[in-house]
Amino acid sequence: MAFVKMNVKKGDTVVVLSGKDKGKQGKVVTAMPKKGKVVVEGVNKVKRHTKPNQKAPQGGILVKEAPMHACKVMLVCPACSKATRVAHKEVNGKMVRACKKCGEVIDQTK
Repeated sequence: MAFVKMNVKKGDTVVVLSGKDKGKQGKVVTAMPKKGKVVVEGVNKVKRHTKPNQKAPQGGILVKEAPMHACKVMLVCPACSKATRVAHKEVNGKMVRACKKCGEVIDQTK
């Protein structure tokens, strides 16, 4: 199985481009590059019917976020607060992500 090139990482703020939650913003909770999917906080909620277990002793219908394709979300630049495509540039010998609109570096150096 090939990895899908994703421009979003865990912790990024993204906006949904299509589907029932179009226009909503949220934080990426999980990124799954092998599947090419992401789980976004508060977006793509589904109802899951569960039997009683240790986590949910009552059982019943649980509402949780489901994975969605990474191509359906777009990164929101922390500097200009706009949905943007991602540019890759070299800073101090390291490749980092940058905003296409304002040119600001997205990745924080640690």
